[in-house]
Amino acid sequence: MSSLSALPDGALEVEALGADEAYVTQPRGYRPLVEALKDAGYEMCVDLCAVDYVDHPGRILPESFAPTRFEVVVNLLSLSRRRRARVRVLAGDDEPAVESLFALYPGVEGFEREAYDLLGVRFDHHPELTRILMPDDWEGHPLRKDYGLGRVPVQFKETAPQ
Repeated sequence: MSSLSALPDGALEVEALGADEAYVTQPRGYRPLVEALKDAGYEMCVDLCAVDYVDHPGRILPESFAPTRFEVVVNLLSLSRRRRARVRVLAGDDEPAVESLFALYPGVEGFEREAYDLLGVRFDHHPELTRILMPDDWEGHPLRKDYGLGRVPVQFKETAPQ
């Protein structure tokens, strides 16, 4: 059962395992939806990640939503109410982008940078959207499912004989 009296344009409440409340939204409803959830008592963002669905077009979405290749998934927690909420936002296809949640939850700074670095999802208005795991000169985003494997030789450390 939703703790919101009204949903922002582009958002829809859905069923989900492991969450007391779950929503799917278009990018235009993402920031207003998360703001409303924060106002409703979800004071902590415990996780934010991105998913590449290039090989899984048959995932479950409400009928009014056309699937996109990328989604951003946000898990919020209300400590005071002991409830969890999950928000899925359709982020687009070739150039995925959504609004940053940094102003609402400063702890997402690293989560958003990781999603940018590994999957190429841009977070508009992020204070420092730079690579966090890969070298700055790395080309591409290695967790994209169409990323070519084996293009870069890996140098392993030598271990001392035992």
